[in-house]
Parts: sequence; structure tokens; C-alpha cells
Amino acid sequence: MSSAHLSPPATVSGASYAVVPVTMAHYKAATKREQFRRYLEKSGVLDMLTKVLVALYEEPEKPNSALDFLKHPLGVATPENPEIELLCLELAEMKEKYEATIEENKKLKAKLAQNEPPQEEKCAE
Repeated sequence: MSSAHLSPPATVSGASYAVVPVTMAHYKAATKREQFRRYLEKSGVLDMLTKVLVALYEEPEKPNSALDFLKHPLGVATPENPEIELLCLELAEMKEKYEATIEENKKLKAKLAQNEPPQEEKCAE
């Protein structure tokens, strides 16, 4: 194995630049960061974050909670949230059960009214 050979600083019109050796780990980390950046860019995350941050920057009266300000336009509580979707489905099921129970209650009250003797007969006894 040869020892690392660093070349002397290069000079370009009065400025000097040192040549920094790039290790494989540094290259891999940079590649991963670049891949992740491209992923965020393709999925629209960078554009959305930029728009939200610009809106916060341009807000004349800064909110007490910047995080809450960011959550609203990012749609933290949108129907795409799986937990909210499940709750909406559960609510719809409960509404159906409620309506069925109300309907059953009406039928039972009507049946009970048919089988009960009139109020006058009860008093005579």
C-alpha cells in the first residue's frame, strides 16, 4: 500500500485551492444524499416544502407555532391520512347502525301500541 500523496495547493489567478482526497465512504454518503434529494424532488416534496416555507416567510404576522402553521398546508389532517380514513369508515358504519336501530325502535313502538289496551280500559280495572 502506498501512502496517500497530496498534491500541493493549486493556484488560479491568486487563489489557492487545496486538493482534498475523497474517500469511498464520503462518496457513498454523497451519492445517497443525492439519490434521496432526487426522490424528494420527483415526489414533489421539495416544491411543497418550499411553497409552505415561503408562505411562512411572507406571513406578515408570524404565528406562535410555526409547526402548526406548516401542518395545515401540508395536509396533516387530510383524508389521505390512514387513521382518518379508518375513523370515517367507522363513523359511516355507526351511522348505518344508528339508523337501523331507530327504524327497529319505531317498529317495536308500533307493535307495542297495537298490543297495549287503550288507556281507558287500564283505569277501569
